Amino acid sequence: MSVVIITGSSGLIGSEAATHFAGLGCEVVGVDNDMRRQFFGPEASTAWNRDRLESELGAAYRHADLDVRDRDGVDKLVREHSGDLGLVIHAAAQPSHDWAAREPFTDFDINAVGTLNLLEATRQHAAETPFIFCSTNKVYGDRPNSLPLVERETRFELPADHPFHDGITEEMSIDACLHSLFGASKVAADVLVQEYGRYFEIPTAVFRGGTLTGPAHSATELHGFLGYVMRCAITQAPYTIFGYKGKQVRDAIHSRDLIGAVELFFRAPRVAEIYNIGGGRKSNASVLEAIQLAESITGNEIPRTYEEANRIGDHIWWIGSNARFESHYPEWQLEYGIERIMAEIHEQGTERWSTSRS
Repeated sequence: MSVVIITGSSGLIGSEAATHFAGLGCEVVGVDNDMRRQFFGPEASTAWNRDRLESELGAAYRHADLDVRDRDGVDKLVREHSGDLGLVIHAAAQPSHDWAAREPFTDFDINAVGTLNLLEATRQHAAETPFIFCSTNKVYGDRPNSLPLVERETRFELPADHPFHDGITEEMSIDACLHSLFGASKVAADVLVQEYGRYFEIPTAVFRGGTLTGPAHSATELHGFLGYVMRCAITQAPYTIFGYKGKQVRDAIHSRDLIGAVELFFRAPRVAEIYNIGGGRKSNASVLEAIQLAESITGNEIPRTYEEANRIGDHIWWIGSNARFESHYPEWQLEYGIERIMAEIHEQGTERWSTSRS
């Protein structure tokens, strides 16, 4: 039986991966110390998701309350399972621009050094094991904002004849642009994963996601866009739009679709691959459009305010291209569009969030 080590196992992507690979008959070792609660407060705690995994997966899931900054602890964990280790999924992170600016050492130690700890432990003890890193489109900084965007009624859009109209590819430069400190720490981790693949010939993949989403997200204002919009609709809590008239566009990929891509890489690994991965043209929305959709689904109006200043390094328009991944794994297909994603978040979030209704 293959062992799958998953960091950030109580978070959105980690918990989806844990459920998926346990369902394939793997033994899952989840690594999570609920740092999300420290980042964003009690409402963002992932403890509920850990409890769910332990209850639903039973003996197929073992939890390690471990911090990825603990180099010796990470090394020991990988060493203990090296004989049966089939896959490492690194989804643990500090995910917020704003939080990183407040505590840059913590942000870098988690995102960059924590990744290095896990890579080196894998190299030392299980160098043939596929290693998948959940990166971010923020590695491109605000470079996408230099695209010739056109303002429309509810969104910014890229002209149909532009090469990136169907999605931004991995060829976009990450240099000479504003990243935010969070973006910089993720760049460091992203490049480390690539380098461990190329230099040591370890099968590694970097998945540069846009908006990763789904009902398992412990959504909060600073992270978890669609989940937080729906939470505000359910509870009728106020929502603040930051800049760009709310017309900034995000593509959104359901956690289940992302883990489907992860499984394909696991079954046919490659060395030092980089993939933009997201909802693409099938699944995207502006902030205004997401608010309107959430209001339509719930029948509730979201009280909203507008702040003229945008968040530093924020994208005005991001629709990523999945073409490179699809060329390597043509059997992969997106199952979820934006309407289905929002409906599922509403269905599963109502009971969890309604107790906080104002």
